[in-house]
Amino acid sequence: MNKLVIIAYLMLCCQYTTMRAENKTIEIRVLQTSDVHGCFFPYDFINREPAEGSLARISTYVKKLRSTYGGRLVLLDNGDILQGQPTCYYCNYVKPDMPNVAASVVNYMGYDAQTIGNHDIETGHDVYDKWISEVNCPVLGANMTDTSTGKPYLKPYTILERDGIRIAVIGLTTPAIPNWLNERLWSGIHFEDMTQSARQWIERVKKEEQPDIIIGLFHSGRDGGITTGQYEENAALRIAMEVAGFDLILYGHDHRSNKESVTNIESGKVLCLNPSSNAEYVCDATITVTTADGKVVKKEITGDVHDIRQQAVDNDFIEHFQSDIDSVNAFVDRKIGTFKSTIRTRDSYFGNSAFCDFIHNLQLRITKADISFNAPLAFDAGIEAGDVRVSDMFNLYKYENQICVLRMTGKEIHDYLEMSYALWTNRMTSPTDHIMLLERDEHGGYGFKNLAFNFDSAAGIDYEVDVTQPEGRKVKIIRMSDGRPFDETAWYDVAMNSYRGNGGGELLTKGAGIPHDSLKGRTAYESERDQRYYLMKEIEAAGTMDPQPNSNWRFVPDNWTRQAIIRDKELLFGGKNKTMKQQR
Repeated sequence: MNKLVIIAYLMLCCQYTTMRAENKTIEIRVLQTSDVHGCFFPYDFINREPAEGSLARISTYVKKLRSTYGGRLVLLDNGDILQGQPTCYYCNYVKPDMPNVAASVVNYMGYDAQTIGNHDIETGHDVYDKWISEVNCPVLGANMTDTSTGKPYLKPYTILERDGIRIAVIGLTTPAIPNWLNERLWSGIHFEDMTQSARQWIERVKKEEQPDIIIGLFHSGRDGGITTGQYEENAALRIAMEVAGFDLILYGHDHRSNKESVTNIESGKVLCLNPSSNAEYVCDATITVTTADGKVVKKEITGDVHDIRQQAVDNDFIEHFQSDIDSVNAFVDRKIGTFKSTIRTRDSYFGNSAFCDFIHNLQLRITKADISFNAPLAFDAGIEAGDVRVSDMFNLYKYENQICVLRMTGKEIHDYLEMSYALWTNRMTSPTDHIMLLERDEHGGYGFKNLAFNFDSAAGIDYEVDVTQPEGRKVKIIRMSDGRPFDETAWYDVAMNSYRGNGGGELLTKGAGIPHDSLKGRTAYESERDQRYYLMKEIEAAGTMDPQPNSNWRFVPDNWTRQAIIRDKELLFGGKNKTMKQQR
């Protein structure tokens, strides 16, 4: 009898153990960074001051969670990691033979996958192809096709296994890249519509991989941006709503922190998270999976966007990269000249400014063009009077754009400026109205309604902007600045940056009405080096400079605009009230 009892007891134990093995709950933690823009270290090499964000802080956050979750932690990045801080410029162009720090930090932190962003592509094949070869994790781009083979240029997706749970990560990037960048930077690549590509690849992944969890890793904003008959720039929201099968969508590109639960037309709720930019926030999602008999019977996904700006710096991370930090510091600290007076982008919104006109005049001098277009690329940057160093060049010119020259008619130039000032200025109907086109932000302050880096002014022509007139009738071109008459039927050489020359901001296409596929044929010149390089050489050659505004354009009527400018300048820049819409 005792023997039978023992046997029965053992059988019950085995049955209980089997049940326990067949019914299991697994918790997986997923972290995502996006639009890091070279903010690897807790130091702003441009403004020479401590930085609030950085991967050095996120590394602390990651290590803490890894101590709890171990292999059940998934770490992802969403692109635009190769451009921004001088750290990137140094590795990309000054010392291109060294291992790119953008790869080294990814490997140090143990990322599981990345997508590629538009600013990564902007660095050119030599830079991003080398970076891709140096990272230990896959770089994803399901909607990037190699035109020579018809196959994906990058790996479309990757499969991660965590405690028997199969996780598919599908990477997509914004297809608007050809609207911003010269073809030589993305030669051999075709960018497909994200929504169409998502449908194709999610079905293929389901069929071939049978994943338990599907994560979308999209370098694309929530919605909006450039929309054509072929694609949308920002499609994260549309995919969440219209493409069934994604459990979690992690996105970026538009630099707008967001947590949102979206209802898909077929498969229910999809959590969508965006961590903004500059490694100041991190997306943190928990996926709880319940299995029975080896099959997933329940999935629960929660998450949020966490501010890591008060997170302690990972000292081991800093120690590991100290030699890289020292090298970049030595590079940016080099004195290249002296400015007699301070110049600021904020002056560019209210009339001629020494800041914008310094760049205008350089473009005209290098290219011998008739007219120059230029916008402030940073919302409120400046260079103080005194010694000018390499670091200041990243405030003077934010992006690695080239200088190019396009052939344009006088009417196209006029229409281009009409669109620019329509993005920038309000229509005043009384002397107390705003002159700038403003909107309230979430904190009750004021910012520009549209993106300030699309606010182009012109040099080489004298003109007035009548802010009492409606859109399309604001700009009156009086003459060429050298005294020649301006003719809307004549052709002119117009200098601008390569982002604009390739259609960025749509001022050439929507404003001037030039078809995008005609821009390449209109291009008469493109510089070999980036704009920042020529600005640096100009300052070095002069030694001491005193940039002054050209005084070739103004807002009218003067009796309305003079006080309106004072009021709106105070709203935008008084105290700490700033809204920075500067993403692209």
